[in-house]
Amino acid sequence: MLLLGLGSGCRPRTVGEGGTTPGRVILPRAAVPATPEVSPPAGRSRTLRRTDGCLEPAPRVAKAPPPPLALSGRLGLWVAQIDPRTLEPVRAVGTNPDSVFPLASAYKQAVLWALLREFDQGRISPTERFTVTRQNQSLGAYPFDGTNVRALSERMIQSSDNTATDILHRRVGLQRVQSVADDLGLCLTRLILPTRDWWVAQSGLSATFNGTRQWAGARGEQRAALAGRIDQDARKYRADDVQRKLDVYFDHQYTPDDDLRAHNISTPYEFSTLIAHEFLRPGLSSRAQAWQREVMALGLGRSALRAGREGRVAWFGGKGGNGWRILSYTGYFRTKDGRHVVFAFMQHGADQTYTMPNSRRAFAWISAGVDAVLGSEGAPLTAKR
Repeated sequence: MLLLGLGSGCRPRTVGEGGTTPGRVILPRAAVPATPEVSPPAGRSRTLRRTDGCLEPAPRVAKAPPPPLALSGRLGLWVAQIDPRTLEPVRAVGTNPDSVFPLASAYKQAVLWALLREFDQGRISPTERFTVTRQNQSLGAYPFDGTNVRALSERMIQSSDNTATDILHRRVGLQRVQSVADDLGLCLTRLILPTRDWWVAQSGLSATFNGTRQWAGARGEQRAALAGRIDQDARKYRADDVQRKLDVYFDHQYTPDDDLRAHNISTPYEFSTLIAHEFLRPGLSSRAQAWQREVMALGLGRSALRAGREGRVAWFGGKGGNGWRILSYTGYFRTKDGRHVVFAFMQHGADQTYTMPNSRRAFAWISAGVDAVLGSEGAPLTAKR
């Protein structure tokens, strides 16, 4: 049985995808409670791009300290203190920062950001409600009928609810979620597929995915068109049918390369760049940013960070994910002395099929990276790209 999700820790009993319009009811917009969090002063981001518009590779920095506790598989880490005005790293350490990894549920924070952009445009209300259907149900636990957008956003981050995610992802629009990365020039980052879409593709149930060699390298309109067709394929199956097919796939046919073809993907450096903009330069109204901060503070990680346990963290927002031999933890925090830190940990091809028990080891390594960046050994970043 494939074990999925981060936060709920439960076995998926059903399959589906989220975000269809059947059963949708438009209700009056409700006010979002205010939050005392405020953004740092706005400034001009100097994040460097190539002539093709893609983000430059990670700057040359010190290698991250070795994991204090053993971690198997292919590993990536980026931990950086960032300038809140330019969003450039001031101090950083990394291991394989430009290598591509599957994101698992860490990608869901991009759905929230895209959702809040739509909220600011007046196209989505936090009180809009949904019915769970065969077409929008995904793997794992799922919300009751009539759950509103605000509650779905909380379930998506706090409980890593896949159906809540897919409902919101489709409601926002596949390409609008992908645009969160595209607008930043994150050319190695794919965010376009709702959760059930990538499982349907990986399990062999999508005729579109099976019938093209263009998907892995597709960008722009071509990727959007293929994603739309994969999404239509995914809606044809019940959640339990997908689950059974996946169980057979992971027991007998699994190959790590399939994760990189089917899943949403990024690199530790690119995704940390996304996180820096997400929290410090989101381009959201004060109401939307209050919603974002309140929901992202529900994400797992603050108490697991050594800096959090030591009381050095003034505010934290994060999101992790796990899948078959996959684990990811990503986040942003502000220290009590006013420093801003982003991190992205990624593990792929772990010896363990169920990777949640690796969380303590993952955060031991993230914390070692934070100590190196914020401690006396964290020399200022001076190397040229």
